Amino acid sequence: MATETQAQEANGSTPSAQFEILGHHVRHPQRKLETFPTPTHVTRVALKSAELTSLCPITGQPDFSTVDISFAPDQLCLESKSLKLYLWSYRNEGAFCEALAAQIAQDVFDALQPHWCTVIINQAVRGGIAIEAEATVRRQQGEAQ
Repeated sequence: MATETQAQEANGSTPSAQFEILGHHVRHPQRKLETFPTPTHVTRVALKSAELTSLCPITGQPDFSTVDISFAPDQLCLESKSLKLYLWSYRNEGAFCEALAAQIAQDVFDALQPHWCTVIINQAVRGGIAIEAEATVRRQQGEAQ
């Protein structure tokens, strides 16, 4: 006899049924950001990770960074496991810190269509210099919600 959870999974009504990453065994980087409906009264969401690694596009040396992502949700929020795998996808990619902040901000904005999204990347000191890059993407005036 099937349990209630098994029956829900079979008909796609469990929360995990709406995700391709969360609740599944995914063990490789992904560029897919998954979303879920914004709960009532949520006006700002902030996600932070100390596990962003990329490569210098010139030297190929690793750059270790922290990333802070914040946004004012409209209808969608960002699922954190998909974000973890998304950030992992930059591990072997060459990108300047500033370009990385801009790309992540744009990707989050495209996935969520929030009112605004800000990404701040703090790159660890290398050669005696630390870099902080901030990128913000906002809806245009009059843009549909």
